[in-house]
Amino acid sequence: MILRKATEKDKEKVSLIYEKAKEGMKKSGINQWQDGYPNQESFLNDVEKGIAVVIEDENEVIATAAAYLGHEDTYDYIENGKWITANETYGIIHRIAVLPNTRNRGIASKIFSYVDSLCLENNIESSRCDTHRDNKIMQHTLEKNGYVFCGIIYLKNGDERFGYEKLMSRPYNVHHLSGE
Repeated sequence: MILRKATEKDKEKVSLIYEKAKEGMKKSGINQWQDGYPNQESFLNDVEKGIAVVIEDENEVIATAAAYLGHEDTYDYIENGKWITANETYGIIHRIAVLPNTRNRGIASKIFSYVDSLCLENNIESSRCDTHRDNKIMQHTLEKNGYVFCGIIYLKNGDERFGYEKLMSRPYNVHHLSGE
């Protein structure tokens, strides 16, 4: 499996992945992504911004996400809790979707690891993500990948989401610790 930046050529496959994810959420009674979003337009916007990634397995796109460093206005206000950090810049993951027949293979974890790498390479202290209160699968995936529930955030349209944050761990710098 490889993770790479997405291109416009991936739009049909990503659209299929989004549709399968929407169907799965609907069957599970999760009222997330049931209004036409995400779609090809949102994907192409992510490609244009350089934040869309896909995972390929044997030359087949099996997962997608928007993964980047930045700031989200919707994360400025959080209720019933607080963020771990007060950072203005952090890793961000949105619109993560995996083909149903490829689940339970650590695919989403690869996307989280990619954002961890971006954070560590750029001295960014944390990463944030949000999900629907009924999306237990994503909540489990976030927690499995080191994210902590921090409180409730609100999307621009007013919908609530559970906000999660992960503090990046850094390897010990032996030279620094020994005084060299």
